Amino acid sequence: MFSRREKSHTKRTIERLRHHYETEKEIADRLRRSSRDHRIQIMRTMYDELFAKVPDHPRLTARHDPKHDQIMVAREMNLLRRHLRPNQTFIEFGPGNCGLAIAVCSRVARVYAVDISEQTNPSLQKPDNFNFVVYDGYSLDLPGNSIDVVFSNQMIEHLHPDDTADHFHLVHRLLKPGAVYVFCMPHKLYGPHDVSRHFSDVAQGFHLKEWTFKELVDLAKGVGFSKWLAYWYKGGICLRMPTWLILGLERMVGCLPVKIRRRLGPYLLPSVTMTVKKNSSV
Repeated sequence: MFSRREKSHTKRTIERLRHHYETEKEIADRLRRSSRDHRIQIMRTMYDELFAKVPDHPRLTARHDPKHDQIMVAREMNLLRRHLRPNQTFIEFGPGNCGLAIAVCSRVARVYAVDISEQTNPSLQKPDNFNFVVYDGYSLDLPGNSIDVVFSNQMIEHLHPDDTADHFHLVHRLLKPGAVYVFCMPHKLYGPHDVSRHFSDVAQGFHLKEWTFKELVDLAKGVGFSKWLAYWYKGGICLRMPTWLILGLERMVGCLPVKIRRRLGPYLLPSVTMTVKKNSSV
């Protein structure tokens, strides 16, 4: 289900963009209104339904570009490598084509790629320490206090708002004391970043909720994470920023009109990129 942004190699008319938007919005509205049990069923088939109704979706028309994939993996490694050690266990939620997860296999002892459905190429060469795990979006049959590093990129914004805290509780349970969750997503203040961007100032497609640093700091604190670090992260450049500075910048940018936010956002707040740490005394 969860997948990173992919390059589009075709230009679509406004009519085709609107068809994509209205189709995705209708499915997303069903998901937003659904009960937890019903959500599981919708999430398993939502992309199949979307692609069947929108055959010119960029993920279907984009040409496979190995060089682009390598660049994306290298950029994510710039964010992750400081946390990786040879004896560790690593989890990526929403691994897409698993390019990053497989690259991490050479740096750690064991890797789990976790998603609600498997989207990897059957011919993909998988290292012995690589494991793909299909889960229901809520629970994961792995022991608590067993994982050293958890990572997700452009996944959290796809979660139902009622389920986001559950996801963080799951990660907190899995992490060893003192271990970290590294995550990255588009920033809410210059979104939306899904197809609704062309027609709305609010995310209405498969980005069920876009987030700010402040919202994620509050959520992490409520779940029990003891420390959080914020980063300016774009194009593989990763700069640690004081949390007070990032939160102040958010307040300032949040007061600006939407058009100005969209112009400044990619430079001032290019993403919500954070590391949250489980208390080492747990």
